[in-house]
Amino acid sequence: MRYGVRGMLLVGPAVIVILLSAACPAAETVPLSALDLSKMSAGWGEPQVDRNCTGKPLTIAGRRFERGVGTHAESAMYIRLDGKTGRFTAWVGVDDSAGGNGSIEFQVYADGKKRFDSGEMHGGDHPKRVDLDLKGVKDLVLVVTSAGGNINFDHADWADAQFHVAGAKPEAVDPPQVREERVILTPKPGPEPHINGPAVTGCRPGRPFLYRIPCTGTRPIAFEAEGLPASLRLDAGTGIIAGTAPEERGEYAVTLKAKNGAGTDARPFRIVVGDTLALTPPMGWNHWYTWYTQITAEHMQQAADAMIASGMADVGYQYVNIDDCWMVKPGSDDPMLGGPARDDRGRMRPNKRFPDMKALADTVHARGLKIGLYTSPGPLTCQRYEGTYKHEEIDARTYAEWGYDFLKYDWCSYGGVAKKENLGEGLERLQRPYRKMGDILKNLPRDIVYNLCQYGMGNVWEWGAEVGGNCWRTTGDLGNRRGGRLPGCFHIGLANAQHWEHARPGAWNDPDYILIGYIGSARRKNEAPRMTTLTPSEQYAYMSMWCLMAAPLFYSGDMAQLDAFTLNVLCNPEVIAVDQDPLGKQGRPIVQADEDFILVKPMADGSVAVGLFNFAEAAREMTVTWDQLGLEGPHRVRDLWRQKDLGDADGKVSAQVTRHGVAMLRLWPKP
Repeated sequence: MRYGVRGMLLVGPAVIVILLSAACPAAETVPLSALDLSKMSAGWGEPQVDRNCTGKPLTIAGRRFERGVGTHAESAMYIRLDGKTGRFTAWVGVDDSAGGNGSIEFQVYADGKKRFDSGEMHGGDHPKRVDLDLKGVKDLVLVVTSAGGNINFDHADWADAQFHVAGAKPEAVDPPQVREERVILTPKPGPEPHINGPAVTGCRPGRPFLYRIPCTGTRPIAFEAEGLPASLRLDAGTGIIAGTAPEERGEYAVTLKAKNGAGTDARPFRIVVGDTLALTPPMGWNHWYTWYTQITAEHMQQAADAMIASGMADVGYQYVNIDDCWMVKPGSDDPMLGGPARDDRGRMRPNKRFPDMKALADTVHARGLKIGLYTSPGPLTCQRYEGTYKHEEIDARTYAEWGYDFLKYDWCSYGGVAKKENLGEGLERLQRPYRKMGDILKNLPRDIVYNLCQYGMGNVWEWGAEVGGNCWRTTGDLGNRRGGRLPGCFHIGLANAQHWEHARPGAWNDPDYILIGYIGSARRKNEAPRMTTLTPSEQYAYMSMWCLMAAPLFYSGDMAQLDAFTLNVLCNPEVIAVDQDPLGKQGRPIVQADEDFILVKPMADGSVAVGLFNFAEAAREMTVTWDQLGLEGPHRVRDLWRQKDLGDADGKVSAQVTRHGVAMLRLWPKP
C-alpha cells in the first residue's frame, strides 16, 4: 500500500481517491453575526444579530433576509483571518426601516487594499452582492460610511453575510490603536533659544498685563524686549512681561530677544491696545476631562507647575482653567461642598476644595501664566453648583478682584430661566444672558477673555462676537460624542470646519478641547484617567485639524501623566504657528468626502498651510492641486510635523498618508 499525490491510495493499476481531512479540510460557513459584534462600531444604536439596527427583521427593497448584521453608519469592524478563508459573501443595502431615507456606502478592505465599494446607496435601492476571494488575506475591514452626508436614517444591513472557511474561524478584533506604533514625528528642540508663540497680543487700555515669552532652548536664557512700553517691565531671567497696559490706544512694536550659551534668537511682537482681546486663539489647559467633579485647588497648582516643567508654556500654552465644581453646591450634605453659596455681601463663595481663589490666581500669575474659571448664567451650573443668575455684576467683579483672566459661561440651567421669563424660542432667548455678561466684562478693570459655551445653538458663530464673545462652542461636548467608524473628534471637527467664514482675530470657533494622552471618561467620572483610544495617526490628525481651523487649543488630559508622545503632538511650534497666525483666518474645506478631507489656511506671510486628511481604512497617497488651492507657480513645500523641507512643487503636491492620519504641509511661493 502506498500513497500518491493529494492523498490518492494507489492499489495496483486502479486508483481510489480518498479525501484526507488533515490535508484538505472541509470548508465551513461562519456567519458574520457569529463574531463578537461588540467590536463593530456604529454611529447610532448597537449592531444587531439577524435584525436591523432598530431590532426589526432585515429587509432591503422589500426582500427579507433571515440572517445578517444590522448596523448604522458610520461603522467599521476589523476581522483577523489566517489566510485560509476562501470567500466572503453578503448582500448590502439600506434597510427598509429607514423609510426610503438614508444614504450610505459599503466598503471592504483586505490587507489594506479596498476590494469592494458599493457606491452610494439610498433607501429603496435593491441590495448589492458582495463576493470576494479572500485566499491569503490576514486582515479584513468592513466599513459603512455616510456617503459624505449626515448619518440620519443610515440603517445599514450586511445581509446573509458569511465567511467560507477552510482554516481557523475569523476573529473580530480591536481597531488598530492597539497595534499602531507611537512614532514621534517631530525632532526635539535644540539647545539654542527659539522664541515661539503668537506674534501679537491684544489688551485694553490701563488693564493689568501679563505675558510669558514662550521660548525653547537650554536654560538659563537671558531675555530682552526692545521697544517695550514704559508701563510694562520684563524679568530678564524668566521672560515674564508684567505691569499695566498703556493708556494710549494703538500698536506698540516690540522686539523680543533670547540668548543662552548655544545661541540667540529675536522676533517682532506687537502689543495692540484697543477693544479686542484674544487676537490669536487662546491656548492652555482645562480640568474637566481629567478631574470632572473632583477638582481641587491643589490640582490646579500642580497643572500650572506641569505646564512649565513639561515645556508646554515654552510653545505658547498660557491659561490654566478651572471648569465646573469650584463653587458651593446648594443643598449638598458634603461638608467640603455644601454651605451658604454667597457671603453677606452677595459674593459667590468657593467650596472648601478652593479655600482661597485669589491666592490660587496669584500663584499661577507668579509663574507667568494666566488662570480662568467657569460659571453659568442660570441659577445652577451643569453639575448643580451655584450659578450667576441675578448676580451677574457682582460675580464678574469678584472674578476680576480675584485676578481671573478667562470666563467660560455655560448655558446649563438657563433654559428654565428663559421659559420662566417667557423669552420664547428666538435669538433673544439665546443672546440675552451672553450679551448681559459681555457688557459687564468690557467695563471691568481687568481683561477677561470670554468663552460662550452654549453648544452652537442659534448659529452662535454668526452673533457670538456681537454679544462680546471671544470664542464660542460650535457643537456639543466632544467627550460625549460617539465616534462610529471615525473617532468623535473628527465628527466635531468636520462640523466646526463649516463655519470658517465667521472666524477672525478676537472671534474664534471653538470645537472643544484636545483629548489625547491620559483622559477621564464622562461615564466613569470617579475612575483614574486612562490612555486615549485614538491611534497615533488620529492624534496627529486631531491636532492638525484644530490648528488649521484656528481653534482655541485647550488640552484637557492629565497633566501629571504627560508622556513624550503626547507632548510631541501638543508641542510642535511649527504646527502651533499655523493656529496662532496673526492673519486670523480659519482654514476652509476644499475637499470633503468619505475618505478625503482637505483644509487650506492662508497665512500672514503669504504662504498657505494645508492638511491632507485620510479617512480611509488604509494608508494611501493623497494629492492636492494648485487649482484647488488657488495657487500659481512653484512653491517651496515643508512637512510641518517632521519639520522637514520637501523641495519645490508646481501644479500639485502629493504625500503618503496613514490610515486616519494627516500630511500637514506649508507652501511658500518661490520668488
